[in-house]
Amino acid sequence: MSTTDRGAHGGRDDRGARADRAERVPKQDRSRVTRQRLLEAAVACLAEHGWTGSTVLVVAERAGVSRGAAQHHFPTREDLFTAAVEYVAEERSTALRDLFPDGTTAGDRRAVVTALIDLYTGPLFRAALHLWVAASNEEQLRSRVTELESRIGRESHRVAVELLAADETRPGVRETVQGLLDMARGLGLATLLTDDAARRERVVRQWAALLDGVLDGGLDGALTD
Repeated sequence: MSTTDRGAHGGRDDRGARADRAERVPKQDRSRVTRQRLLEAAVACLAEHGWTGSTVLVVAERAGVSRGAAQHHFPTREDLFTAAVEYVAEERSTALRDLFPDGTTAGDRRAVVTALIDLYTGPLFRAALHLWVAASNEEQLRSRVTELESRIGRESHRVAVELLAADETRPGVRETVQGLLDMARGLGLATLLTDDAARRERVVRQWAALLDGVLDGGLDGALTD
C-alpha cells in the first residue's frame, strides 16, 4: 500500500472513530430522553386511567417508544410506576424550592402554604393515589410503595421545614408542620371530587395565621399544655 493509500485509509479510520464517538453521545442522550418520557407518560397514564388501565404497553405508546424499549429501561411494571412517581415527586420538590430561590420570610408563609398544598393536587397526586390503592391489594407492590411513600413524605417534610424556616427543636413546631402536610393531603383528596377554590383559599389563610403563631412563638403554651 502506498503512502497516499495509507493516508487515505488512515483518514477514513479517523473519521470512522470520530463518527463512532459522536454517535455514542447522542445515543446516551436519546436513552436519557426516552427514560424521562416513559416516566412522565407513566404518571400521566396512572392519573388518567388508574392502575388497571395503565399497562407498560399503554405507557410505551403514550411515550412514543416500543414496548421493548420500555422494558429495557424498566424490566417490570412495578419498576416503571414506582420510579415514575418518585421521579415526578423529586421534580416537583425541586420546582417548589425554585419558587423561593432567596429563601423565605414570615411574610411569605401564605405563599409557601399555597405552594405546599399544590404538591397534593394535579396529576402527580392522582397518580400516587392510584399507586397506593393498587399497593393495598397487590402484594408485589406493597413493600415498594410503602418505602416510596416514606421517602416522599420525608422529602416533603424537609421542603416544608426549609421553606417555612421552621425550628423543629421548639415544642409543637414539628407537629404543626406535619399537620400542614396532612391537611394538604386531605385537600388533595377533596379536590379529586370537587374544585372548591374559595374554601381552599380560606383554609390557606387560616393555616398561614396558625403558622405565624406557632413559628413566631405565640402558641407554644397552647400546644404543649
